[in-house]
Amino acid sequence: MSSSSLNHTATMADKETMVPDAERKRALIGSAVGSTIEWYDYFLYGTMSSIIFAKQFFPSDNALVSQMLSLATFALAFLIRPIGGVIFSHIGDRIGRKKTLAMTLSMMGLSTVLMGLLPNYAQIGILAPILLTVLRLLQGLALGGEWGGGVLLAVEYSPRKKRGFYGAVPQTGAVLGLALGNIITSLLSASMSEEAFLSWGWRIPFVGSIVLVMVGMWIRNAVGETPSFKKIQASRSSAPIPIKQTLQFHWREVLIAIGAKVVETSTFFLYATFTISYMMDHGFARATILNIVLVCALVAFPCMLCFGHLSDKIGRKKVFIGGSIAFMLWIFPYFWLLDQKSVGAAALAVGVGLGIIWSSYGAMIGTLLAEAFPPDIRYTGMSLGYQIGAALVGGPMPLIATALIAYYSGSYVPVVVFLVLCALVSIVAVGIARDRSGLPLDE
Repeated sequence: MSSSSLNHTATMADKETMVPDAERKRALIGSAVGSTIEWYDYFLYGTMSSIIFAKQFFPSDNALVSQMLSLATFALAFLIRPIGGVIFSHIGDRIGRKKTLAMTLSMMGLSTVLMGLLPNYAQIGILAPILLTVLRLLQGLALGGEWGGGVLLAVEYSPRKKRGFYGAVPQTGAVLGLALGNIITSLLSASMSEEAFLSWGWRIPFVGSIVLVMVGMWIRNAVGETPSFKKIQASRSSAPIPIKQTLQFHWREVLIAIGAKVVETSTFFLYATFTISYMMDHGFARATILNIVLVCALVAFPCMLCFGHLSDKIGRKKVFIGGSIAFMLWIFPYFWLLDQKSVGAAALAVGVGLGIIWSSYGAMIGTLLAEAFPPDIRYTGMSLGYQIGAALVGGPMPLIATALIAYYSGSYVPVVVFLVLCALVSIVAVGIARDRSGLPLDE
């Protein structure tokens, strides 16, 4: 090995030891807690769009029309997430990750609380769904900026040989946020009458979000700016217009990021949103469905950490592509098991699908995208790819699946074909990406 290579290796080791372990842990906790709160707020809407909003805000003589309208507002927020990603990632790449995350967490919390206070259609008429949609769009803007910053808070603080594990931690916020929302919704549903829950009980998880947001702000306030951004500040090398530089010089990486996101987002909302309405249509009780998704989301938490650790050993691409292939093999048995109308069969279907298979590529997506971009436009590049991918298939997925099943007289085969195509897109995208596992993040 040459002297220059030895000096470079020593320099990288020095940079890693400059960050105290206590500071790394604070950043990791701040990333996980903030991410969990953001996803709790965001997914709570998805859960309620399946069981509450259709009747409360989109009443119709046709139950399918009401359900479709409710799911359409759920999908609409995904279309605005790329805009939020561009706006807040510009701030994150120019001013700092920490300040941006404070803005996005505040915006998400305020939007969610106002949803819980919003009068329904019977009280204020057409204004109710309009205001609900506006608040949902604000949620989309907030999450568009939050995700990239939350991941970078963990990844840019991580030791080089543990980057996959660190990057998996904020990704667990998705399943923990989903689980937290289902826990609260299930407890409320079980502790009050159906009439009380439909009338006012559903509002409690939304209004109570203010407590979670305050906790998240307090924890994140104790975390300093990331080492990568400090280096940008010290060298004064920030990009003047990050989005311009990203599209001009890193468009290929953005396209790969969009493709990688397709399988992760489409399958997550298969499990987290569409499955709820699908199982209700097949006679399952609401509490039973929520409890199944809750347990399976909790199973996903340790699985994601294990897959993150595994990627540090064998590489991100192998774990991601392996999980995508496993999904393609599981999707037919998944729907077959749900159609058995058995609680045990449904728990097995969601447990394997969400708890294990989704966890493999769900744990990878943040680190994989962060490693693809240089530090001065990293927030912008990864947010743009991630949020466009989510907008293309993530938000619309429950709506697309509902429409396909209705059009094909209850057959789930077209939904299976659609999801297999999503998996193939991601396999190709990740297959042509460069695996930077174990390489220096900023050099």
